[in-house]
Amino acid sequence: MLDTSRNFYAVDDILRTIGAMSQNKLNVFHWHITDSHSFPLVLPSEPDLAEKGSYGSDMVYTPKDVQRIVQFGLDHGVRVLPEIDAPGHTGSWAAAYPEIIACANMFWWPAGISWDDRLASEPGTGHLNPLHPQTYQVIEKVVGDVAAMFPENFYHAGADEVIPGCWKADPTIQAFLSSGATLSDLLEMFVNKTHPYILSLNKTVVYWEDVLLDSAISVSSSLLPPESTILQSWNNGPDNTKRIVSAGYRAIVSSSSFYYLDCGHGDFLGNDSQYNQPPGTDQKDGGSWCGPFKTWSLIYNYDITYGLTEEEAKLVLGGEVALWSEQADPSVLDSRLWPRTSAFAESMWSGNRDETGAKRFAEATDRLNEWRYRMVSRGIRAEPIQPLWCIKNPGMCNTVNVM
Repeated sequence: MLDTSRNFYAVDDILRTIGAMSQNKLNVFHWHITDSHSFPLVLPSEPDLAEKGSYGSDMVYTPKDVQRIVQFGLDHGVRVLPEIDAPGHTGSWAAAYPEIIACANMFWWPAGISWDDRLASEPGTGHLNPLHPQTYQVIEKVVGDVAAMFPENFYHAGADEVIPGCWKADPTIQAFLSSGATLSDLLEMFVNKTHPYILSLNKTVVYWEDVLLDSAISVSSSLLPPESTILQSWNNGPDNTKRIVSAGYRAIVSSSSFYYLDCGHGDFLGNDSQYNQPPGTDQKDGGSWCGPFKTWSLIYNYDITYGLTEEEAKLVLGGEVALWSEQADPSVLDSRLWPRTSAFAESMWSGNRDETGAKRFAEATDRLNEWRYRMVSRGIRAEPIQPLWCIKNPGMCNTVNVM
């Protein structure tokens, strides 16, 4: 997964990434195109969203750009899965449609809202207002255009991180809640109106796991038929994967504890008291909420079907590493992705154990080190995992193989 909302990536950066994916036998490019920070996708039916919500006219993806990316992917055996996250993470929509967005451009929380109802850990979050009739007029045009632009059979509808404080900051939602309704009722209203529409476009809907599992705001499973819904897991490692498949849903595993490639670089918000810790105390991963940095060996070691029965494991469609872009842009794209994603690819296709059941760290290290140099020779600026001396002296830099 690549996030192109928080920082912008040119089409050539995306094509280079898809080309490298093909070389590594990765077959799905999950494109998190829009978010609260910007709306860079030019849509024929809703051009104002990009015109007013992008970082600039030179930082957009036109329909011709999308066609080029999709075709390049198909030519290289890589499907392009679009994600338009909603109803949360839609602050950028407010530039074109301020009337349908709650709490756009609010930082932290307004007066009277408790810490438990905080807006988010980032500014300008913005949520679509499910009570506003124009919300559905706009989103149907957005979904319709995206479905037409991308031939992929899956449509990723997001639905993650709906923040209580954001919706509660809106007066119309406050009135709705005062009648005895809940925020979960509000999300159910949104899903009940959008999920069937996506299905009518012959798409299977993918949501982040929050839509079903979030402890504060979630929907009834009756609104999410397993035959037409896939859930992508990112919290609580194997525990949430287990919850998803035991409920009968197919799962895509993107555990932030193992597969988030942006982790370990601190936090992008300034004036963060997490950094102000006395020497010798717990430094809390330098302020990174998902720290520490996910090394290639940590990624390689993860078993996405851990703790599942044989039947439950069949519902796991695969794994996915994710690069969120608060602190990534084209200057570091290749090194954040590779060769850690290469290690992920091998573990998905070949497993991470040898025929005796032992983890194959040693041979994987030699193989990955050599492969990294091949990628560099092909123009992919993958980061090194060992000194050059190690590739000149195979086996000398490895520890013993362990179970």
